Amino acid sequence: MPEHLASDNPRNHRTNNLKRKGPPPSRNPQGKPNKPRHSGQGHIPRRPAILDVANEPMPEPGDGPDIAIKDMKSMTMQQLNDLAEQLGLREYGGLKRQDLIFRLLQASIEKSGSAYGEGTLEILADGFGFLRSPDYSYLPGPDDIYVSPSQIRKFGLRTGDSVTGHVRPPKSGERYFALLKVESVNEESPDDAYKRINFDNLTPLHPNERLRLETKQDEIAMRIMDLISPIGKGQRGLIVAAPFTGKTVLLQKIANSVAVNHPETTVIVLLIDERPEEVTDMQRSVQGEVIASTFDEPPERHVQVAEMVLNKAKRLVEHKRDVIILLDSITRLARAYNVIVPASGKVLSGGVDSNALQRPKRFFGAARNIEEGGSLTILATALIETGSRMDDVIFEEFKGTGNMELHLDRRLMEKRIFPAIDVNKSRTRKEELLISPEELERIWLLFRVLGPLEPTEAADLLIGKLKKTKSNEDFLALMQKM
Repeated sequence: MPEHLASDNPRNHRTNNLKRKGPPPSRNPQGKPNKPRHSGQGHIPRRPAILDVANEPMPEPGDGPDIAIKDMKSMTMQQLNDLAEQLGLREYGGLKRQDLIFRLLQASIEKSGSAYGEGTLEILADGFGFLRSPDYSYLPGPDDIYVSPSQIRKFGLRTGDSVTGHVRPPKSGERYFALLKVESVNEESPDDAYKRINFDNLTPLHPNERLRLETKQDEIAMRIMDLISPIGKGQRGLIVAAPFTGKTVLLQKIANSVAVNHPETTVIVLLIDERPEEVTDMQRSVQGEVIASTFDEPPERHVQVAEMVLNKAKRLVEHKRDVIILLDSITRLARAYNVIVPASGKVLSGGVDSNALQRPKRFFGAARNIEEGGSLTILATALIETGSRMDDVIFEEFKGTGNMELHLDRRLMEKRIFPAIDVNKSRTRKEELLISPEELERIWLLFRVLGPLEPTEAADLLIGKLKKTKSNEDFLALMQKM
């Protein structure tokens, strides 16, 4: 075919269109092709590029002292605003807390030359990670610290590791602070991180070291728990509670008692689907780390928070630490997993997917006493009598999985008997490993006295006797004389 006729053939036009790679160029309203976009200095990518900062040199020291990012995150908003005024920042009034801290850190590092940061590592699917702050319950934010894949491989870091080190501010085109040098991993030398044994390869044992909860004479709830359902390091306990029976207050008392009697134990309170005012009250009342996801946040957020807390606890146990997690509640966590889990097609009674409870059971089942050293104790509340069939199914699935149960009775609450503990239903498995034979014999004598009584009568009698004695030791000595 002549060359001047080839371009007029419709078949050739169709063939040429098929050979063209990519979509046709878009045109503006004037009919002219749009210019291709380019990545300039102001372009923000959807996700951070994978950077290698392990070999970057440390910045030159400035005139001021090193800035500790943790100190800045612990400040109130008024203190942050005052600091912004001192540093000469402008237009900071409408910034969110994390954005304001980001601006303050940039301004501070310009004067001091370097900063010192820390956080809990979360490794993403692309191989890099970020140091999340427990002050924000591990919520992603602009003041997170980027950790490169080479640093993760070099020190054998895992999700949940608490990492500290020197950081630098973001360069042009970057969005996050970057970790330059790892100073410590879980408060130990980073060179020792490779030597630890994976949590799943550690040997679980029955709890054999007691966690004493008794502190003062008027802390009746803790004294009752020490008598009827003692807990040990590595306990997997279920606090079965109806609404308004005082489970949140009980968790506060447990956390503070462990912090006082066992300061070597790391206390983490995990609140899932909780009211914001309850979170604030818990943060101000508890001597420990409080991580929360409130009821107005999506189920994916509940799951992310719970798994970060569990991974952090596992990493500490790998370093032979003792950790206790107080979870409120396992029921709401299971509800969150039920929403996000892919549908299996098999639905249990109450609308619970058959696969939804595997991951919350894995969370609860992580509690154990470790033969090689360290322990993970989990005390979780389970909701009953809520009027929801789903909550009843979740409780039935978890019943029997723990080695300690504490029951709170609504009938005691209605008669204003606090603590509303059902003495006859609460038990601990293998309690002889935690209690001396002499003390155990006296406790069994107590159960013989309280067993025939109704729950309200038994609780009322026990509370009255405990109030008349200064300690459980005095009470058991009195029982021996009866």
